[in-house]
Amino acid sequence: MQFSKSSDYALHALIHLGYSERCNNVGIKELSGALGVSESYLSKIMSKLRQDGIVRAMPGVNGGYELARPADQITFLDVIQVIEGRQHLFECSNTSSQQHQFLAEEGAAQRDRKRLGKNVCLIEKVMDGAEQQLHQYLREHTLQSVLDEAFKRCTHEANKK
Repeated sequence: MQFSKSSDYALHALIHLGYSERCNNVGIKELSGALGVSESYLSKIMSKLRQDGIVRAMPGVNGGYELARPADQITFLDVIQVIEGRQHLFECSNTSSQQHQFLAEEGAAQRDRKRLGKNVCLIEKVMDGAEQQLHQYLREHTLQSVLDEAFKRCTHEANKK
């Protein structure tokens, strides 16, 4: 499993916006220069983030983008789901195979007999558990947690001098 470059750019752009809150908004030219990505590509990413309410677009000559919510209310999961989509990472595609039937029967034999009719793919069950763990981890990390860590590192480096 690999996240797309779009997720990478989206997260970096949002961190840049979170760090730049002092000037309220950042233009696409500044953002694309800071990230080393084309303005048109980044505009598409920012448009998705705007449509989902993560950023606000400020019109006008001095316009740009700003975070639509405080950085501590924007999780990594929010961003990843906007960019990558909200579909499941794993789908059991082998439900008609003999092996799947065996696994479903074995699982059903060990479960409550009331749910015997439901063919649960045991492989999908494991993969869904992994996806839930990943979602929980990404939900626990916000833009602010990254900004705080960066601030700690900068302070630590400044104290070394």
